[in-house]
Amino acid sequence: MGEAYFYHLTRAPLEVTLATLLGKSLQADWRVAVRGRTDAMLDRLDAQLWLRPEDGFLPHGRAGGPHDTAQPVLLTTGTASNNPTCLVSVEGADVTSDEISEMTRVMVLFDGHDEAALQTAREQWKALTGAGVAAKYWSEESGKWEMKAESGGA
Repeated sequence: MGEAYFYHLTRAPLEVTLATLLGKSLQADWRVAVRGRTDAMLDRLDAQLWLRPEDGFLPHGRAGGPHDTAQPVLLTTGTASNNPTCLVSVEGADVTSDEISEMTRVMVLFDGHDEAALQTAREQWKALTGAGVAAKYWSEESGKWEMKAESGGA
């Protein structure tokens, strides 16, 4: 069973944090799905990921193309067809304990300046840890990423 890592964004914007985490995921040889709730958010992330990192290239694509299964990173609002080992949830996109059991890692990124996003993340934490998922809560409030809470799961 995989783990869920919750990232409470308070300093760096979503696009910067996402690009960093995707780069590390690809270095670990993980295939990644980034799940959002809206096409508008995925369009924004798609455009920004072409610009980051400035010193490299982050291969990715939008779901619905002819090469979805070959994408190392696939941006989607639904189920990913690229056989991911890592799932990243943005915009409070749903993640189930069953999905986490099939993944190496699930990352939930949420905006710490948005009360609705905070509430959604709290509900996701409670639901997933209540279902026995191992989870870690990370905050960048101090200026660097620090683990602030951990639930061991079942």
